[in-house]
Amino acid sequence: MTRSVLADLDAVLSIARLGSFRAAALDLGISTTALSNSIAKLEQRLGIRLFNRTTRSVSLTDAGKTFVERVGPAMTDIHDAMLAAQSLQEIPTGTLRINAFATAAREVMEPLILSFLQRYPQVHVDMVTEGRIVDIVAAGFDLGLRPADLVPADMIAVPLGLTRSNAVVASPEFLRNHGTPMVPTDLYRFRCIRARLPNNALFRWKFEKDGNAVQIDVQGSITLDEPSLVNIAAQNGVGLGYVMEPDVREEIAAGRLVRVLEDWTPTLAPLALYYPGRKNPPAAFSAFIQAAREFANR
Repeated sequence: MTRSVLADLDAVLSIARLGSFRAAALDLGISTTALSNSIAKLEQRLGIRLFNRTTRSVSLTDAGKTFVERVGPAMTDIHDAMLAAQSLQEIPTGTLRINAFATAAREVMEPLILSFLQRYPQVHVDMVTEGRIVDIVAAGFDLGLRPADLVPADMIAVPLGLTRSNAVVASPEFLRNHGTPMVPTDLYRFRCIRARLPNNALFRWKFEKDGNAVQIDVQGSITLDEPSLVNIAAQNGVGLGYVMEPDVREEIAAGRLVRVLEDWTPTLAPLALYYPGRKNPPAAFSAFIQAAREFANR
């Protein structure tokens, strides 16, 4: 089987998994035109149409479904064999794909990811950050990075031991002008920076103290969907913001932001790397897991 045929088969599986030529092209690192041409040539060689294509959607034909059902497991075996061969290398090489939410990625970037790359310069880390939780196996990732309580039960978890909590913050000037909330229900009297979740829902600020849990539907003049934007807005006195504490740690230390309601934002579940059980993992994967364990025990 030639390398080009393997690439074509991987392309078919990527399109079937992602349901889009454009998304698959991004996943494979090629242009949409090149991907479309490859699939057209493969369909011509096979004498069947694998995909129904319109301007709005892509779906497998019946023949395509049968083809993918047969080819998918075979390609998994082939890639596993290639990874097993790579695992025999003494020097870790290759690509590690990691899925994480942005705050977690920022927390581990310097102490774990960059440190690992300095140690193993022939490894390439491809990190994708997104708010939604994905099936890392179906999406083609080697590892996921999430709070430990969100790790699927069938995955192997490596707790990283990082203390985490939410934080309500505002600029010193805002608090001088408007006062300081002492309990969560005080927030109804304050301008706040609203947050939108990846599923497009508005986030209700969550608090807990002495076993009492409270959720507040805050009001304000702006709604944002990215913590760094909340940070900027809060520093500029737009209102109170609710973010992960690591995202504003430097600003709090420098006095640009002030944390309030700290006794109502308890410690959250620690971060954990997770991955499915693997036979003969490549050297790069094993080296990264070892680096993660060393980081957790530092």
